[in-house]
Amino acid sequence: MSATSQNNDNQEIDLSQISKKIGTFFENISTAIFRGILFFKRNIIWVGILFGIGVGIGLYLDRTIKVYDNEIIVSPNFGSVDYLYAKIALISSKINDNDTVFLKEVVGIKEPRKLKKIAIMPITDVYKFINNSDKNFEFVKLLAEDGDIKKIVNENLTSKNYPYHLISFTTDNETAEAKTVEPILNFLNNSDYFKIIQKEYLNNVKVKMIENDSIISQINGLLNAFSTTANGSQKSDKLVYYNENSQLDEVIKTKDALVTEQGNHRIELVNYDKIVKDNSITLNIKNTQAVNGKMKFILPLLFIAIFILVGYLKSYYKHQMAKLKS
Repeated sequence: MSATSQNNDNQEIDLSQISKKIGTFFENISTAIFRGILFFKRNIIWVGILFGIGVGIGLYLDRTIKVYDNEIIVSPNFGSVDYLYAKIALISSKINDNDTVFLKEVVGIKEPRKLKKIAIMPITDVYKFINNSDKNFEFVKLLAEDGDIKKIVNENLTSKNYPYHLISFTTDNETAEAKTVEPILNFLNNSDYFKIIQKEYLNNVKVKMIENDSIISQINGLLNAFSTTANGSQKSDKLVYYNENSQLDEVIKTKDALVTEQGNHRIELVNYDKIVKDNSITLNIKNTQAVNGKMKFILPLLFIAIFILVGYLKSYYKHQMAKLKS
């Protein structure tokens, strides 16, 4: 017999064996499906009972155990970003340690056992970040030259300097501002050091506003005097000409800049009344992630799956015992 003929015979044998194995595989699947049908037919009552019990317990759990997400948008002032993140990390560690005494006595949370987790993350707003300061713009520009801008705006070094940050926490059942939000904010704003910084910063803003008002008043007096002189000389129609040539246009621009600055300072006085300023509070967002609110669907399937597993183990045990006896 030639080598070529022997190779052909081997290939035919291999194909035949593969074909038999494929046929056996599908036959086993068909048998398993049929056995499954017989199993459900024999135990239809038990399956129905377990399904009903699962639905009933699931409905009860969905109605009694409700998880809610809550969000606070804050802006840390006076360079208190790292302080803010450290405080939130402390609260989170106490929740994980189930230290309800600390949460109730130190933080002031009314129902500490219902507080399940808390976290903080920056709200990515690179446009606000660079608009607030030319230095920030140059900083981002410099970093972007050496890497991916998307990665840079989200990395810790940059993101912590964004003006707004999101504190999110989860509670069992609904909560109220007096129970959780106010105690958390009071805890975050309880810093002797930053209170001193806050006092001095507000004093500086008020002094700056007084100085700006004085300069604006002087500019107004200068403009009024010029207008009177121009009217007396019957040259009021050439005001723009005089502005351009006597640099009064620069004075007007300076006044405009000072008025804008005064407006910003008034907003600062509103925003800087707290070390960690709360800008938005949203409570009791129903959490439907994972198994929350889905127990009426999960428990029936789980009970039936356990029942099938137990039935399979019993069948496997009997089969193995029969083999030992034979």
